[in-house]
Amino acid sequence: MRRACIDIGSNTTRLLVAGCDRGLLEEVHQERSFTQLRRGVLDGGLISLEKIDEVVAVVSSQLALARELGAAEIHGVATAAVRRAVNGADLIAAIRDACGLEVVVLSEEQEARMAFIGAAGTLGHAPDGDLGVVDVGGGSSELVVGVAPENVKWSRSFALGSGDLADRCLRSDPPSESELRDAGARVRKALAGIEAPQPAEAVAVGGTATSLRLFAGAVLDSAAFGRSLRLLATERAAVIGARFGIDVERVRLLPAGLLILQAASELLGAPLQIGRGGLREGVLLEASRA
Repeated sequence: MRRACIDIGSNTTRLLVAGCDRGLLEEVHQERSFTQLRRGVLDGGLISLEKIDEVVAVVSSQLALARELGAAEIHGVATAAVRRAVNGADLIAAIRDACGLEVVVLSEEQEARMAFIGAAGTLGHAPDGDLGVVDVGGGSSELVVGVAPENVKWSRSFALGSGDLADRCLRSDPPSESELRDAGARVRKALAGIEAPQPAEAVAVGGTATSLRLFAGAVLDSAAFGRSLRLLATERAAVIGARFGIDVERVRLLPAGLLILQAASELLGAPLQIGRGGLREGVLLEASRA
């Protein structure tokens, strides 16, 4: 059966269409739009009317495409930016009125679970022990440890993502040493006091991880983190984007996302494999088991 997931995140709104059968996914189509929902949140936590209109248009377009591609079941989910917005319900209602899609605003626990299921279900092998998953989004990050394919034993969500961190700290292109130090300090503060289980292996999912694969390789260890951060701190975003085929908007977020991934890797005590699937894949895998 062909299913689709539209994921309204803090940085991007993404569509995944895939065939789902017996716990397996076969990707048909995937696309994203940098809707930057977090930037539409005005003082007081309100999503601007202009941003609501923009996201509604993107979701409506993605929904129509999913139907054209034969998706018999289409799921809409939203994460941190909508969860935190005072008028998040207005965006959900506007989408429903415009195209009929019912969007579920995921709780922190649900978001962590979907990321874990998606990462575990696309890993390609059975871990020899607990699996750790790090999902860095635009407005929040999730740490999850459990037993594949769906048994979550421990999870934590913290309100710091690549978009928020970049907006607050990394205004130069490339970011300066002082900006990177400030960003690193914010990450350490956000993770302070968290005692995480030590998994047998760990996976990184989300837009930062997927983009890092293009120049850091399939595994993020201390050496890969160091090489990647040096590159991002010395080359302009447009240069890196052109060299590796990465959207410039994503490149500008990579140093922030990398710092969060590095701290999470140290917390879990394991290098991070870059995963093949995350939240959207988790939503579809969970739906296929219902």
